Amino acid sequence: MPRGDKSKYTAKQDRKAGHIAESYEAKGVPEKEAERRAWATVNKEDGGGKAPGGSGRAKSTS
Repeated sequence: MPRGDKSKYTAKQDRKAGHIAESYEAKGVPEKEAERRAWATVNKEDGGGKAPGGSGRAKSTS
């Protein structure tokens, strides 16, 4: 998965980032910087993407 891929985020997280980015842009922040800050905020609040993925080798379930 390439860096910056947003496929692991839920629809709710995507909407949340969009609203945050719009808020930053309204304050005069450039579009790319607003998007970067918005996704950083979503990651901070929600702990990153929630959709399952990865190799599954990190932790044992038993």
